[in-house]
Amino acid sequence: MKKIFHLSTCNTCQRIIGELNGGEGFELQDIKSKHINEKELDWLKEQAGSYEALFNRRAMKYRSMGLNEQQLTENDYRRLILEEYTFLKRPVIIIDGEAFIGNAKKTVEAAKEKLGG
Repeated sequence: MKKIFHLSTCNTCQRIIGELNGGEGFELQDIKSKHINEKELDWLKEQAGSYEALFNRRAMKYRSMGLNEQQLTENDYRRLILEEYTFLKRPVIIIDGEAFIGNAKKTVEAAKEKLGG
């Protein structure tokens, strides 16, 4: 299975999808119009090791909601990601059961390598 959780309005996501053959062969899920569900998020947590690793601290709502001043738990991270799409670190690229989370250059390069180039 090949899938990318992304935000269609995010230029970085679109650039990365472009680098991955324009998303050809991938199921593309815009997390704004179709939120990630509990089952998908829990599976990603198993891949990433924690919900915190999936959490986007760069989201504008992170500071505006005062979350940067709180001590968040794993349950908080899970709940927040499910409630608000912007808290999912993106893009999330799934290739044959392996998840590549975020837009760090080494993460994107690893996903490209997994694709075979």
